[in-house]
Amino acid sequence: MALSQSFQQKMLQKLSPQQIQLMKLLQVPTANLETRIKEEMEENPALELDEDKMDESAEEIKDEFAETAEEEYEEPDGSEDEYENIDVSEYVTEGDDEVGDYKLRDDNYPEEDEGRQLPFKKETSFYETLIAQLGLLKLDDNEKVIAGQIVGSIDEDGYLRRETSAIVDDLAFRQNVITTEEEVEALINRIQQFEPAGVGARDLQECLLIQLKRKKFELLEADEENKSVDLAIKALAKYFDEFTKKHYEKIQRGLNIDDNELREVIQQIVRLNPKPGGNVGETNKGESYVVPDFFIMNNAGKLELTLNNRNAPELRVSEGYRDMLKEYDRGAKKDKRQKEAVLFIKQKIDSAKWFIDAIKQRQHTLLSTMNAIMEHQYNFFLTGDETEMNPMILKDIAEKTNLDISTVSRVANSKFVQTEFGTYRLKFFFSESLSTDSGEEVSTREVKKILNDLIDDEDKKKPLSDEALTDLLQEKGYNIARRTVAKYREQLNISVARLRKEL
Repeated sequence: MALSQSFQQKMLQKLSPQQIQLMKLLQVPTANLETRIKEEMEENPALELDEDKMDESAEEIKDEFAETAEEEYEEPDGSEDEYENIDVSEYVTEGDDEVGDYKLRDDNYPEEDEGRQLPFKKETSFYETLIAQLGLLKLDDNEKVIAGQIVGSIDEDGYLRRETSAIVDDLAFRQNVITTEEEVEALINRIQQFEPAGVGARDLQECLLIQLKRKKFELLEADEENKSVDLAIKALAKYFDEFTKKHYEKIQRGLNIDDNELREVIQQIVRLNPKPGGNVGETNKGESYVVPDFFIMNNAGKLELTLNNRNAPELRVSEGYRDMLKEYDRGAKKDKRQKEAVLFIKQKIDSAKWFIDAIKQRQHTLLSTMNAIMEHQYNFFLTGDETEMNPMILKDIAEKTNLDISTVSRVANSKFVQTEFGTYRLKFFFSESLSTDSGEEVSTREVKKILNDLIDDEDKKKPLSDEALTDLLQEKGYNIARRTVAKYREQLNISVARLRKEL
């Protein structure tokens, strides 16, 4: 075998530690940011709150340093040049302890921002949450009795374990309501769209499939996770018994997937909730409500965006550590021990400055991204009408903000905005485009909203088929195929026409 040499030119993108830290901070929700900052301060005593909140004196910090320096210090590569190249003046410059304005307050409305109240949790039982959602459905008197019987038959884990025929009999003998299994099934299908995802399932397989289908609907069509969710749905639909028995080889052969894809499928399934009713109504569940990251207000027709900053305390580099640097710099004797101390302090101060800068960049990135989304969907934030939403993909916002698509994706997947029409995850505002007869591009979410309205207004005794829905949408100017209508209907968790029929 002959060996040969060749020159190759490659372009590689490597993230610095600071960039990695920023990416991680972007994914931290506002509700958890305070905890993340406390963790950083515990790890790095050179990072602290403002002077009024500082409890430790400089002497106490010195004592702490004396203990931690020996534990954390690692001998450099044998060269003392690193010590000699330290410019202490870079760390003791006058005014470097001032807190930056990374909180990005709106100077025109300071009092309003400070006085804003975060939402508080109100405990309700699992049954109460289902009844509340039941009240949002458009039902006649007969349907209300049937739906109430179905909800009352759901157990505390969220499952509907009673047979449909038994529910029909219960209604006939106890409620004097005559119905059919088809009508009960149609209402069960609607109740299965309730929160939490998976409620109303008859067994574990159906429960997990409901959750996966809900997740697929919530994912952006271009999201890389779509493939693993699709595979997980197929695995549960076709090979549920094999999965419960951990016969993964059969699943892998049946789905024709490699080891990595199989691992992704397993991860998608094991993250699901097998008891959707188990966590509802329990106390001390801090994650059961949403703390919005942004607020959008309509001020006389002009939208105003503010950032929720209550969980971002002002930070600065510790005065005690800067004083220690000054003290060591004034010392006449520069032995190895002192030089090691200076290097240790320098590393801690650098780490503190990097973290403060990452917090600043986090706030700037969040505000920049949300502002671009607000401008793109301006009419929706003014009216709350989904048909006013414009097509928008990650690339659109990345181009407007000069941010990487992956950065925009991190923000969109983990952040919420509170408006006068409700609180939304940022991902809600992203959708693909569809052309109309006039050549105008509209959001697929607009088409789904119109499709949902058509089904809501249909004659339930003669529900519209997918072909009929396609014709109605085309009459409204939307160029759409029947298979696309079926796809959107499934994403909306709406049954086929025969299951929507009511007597």
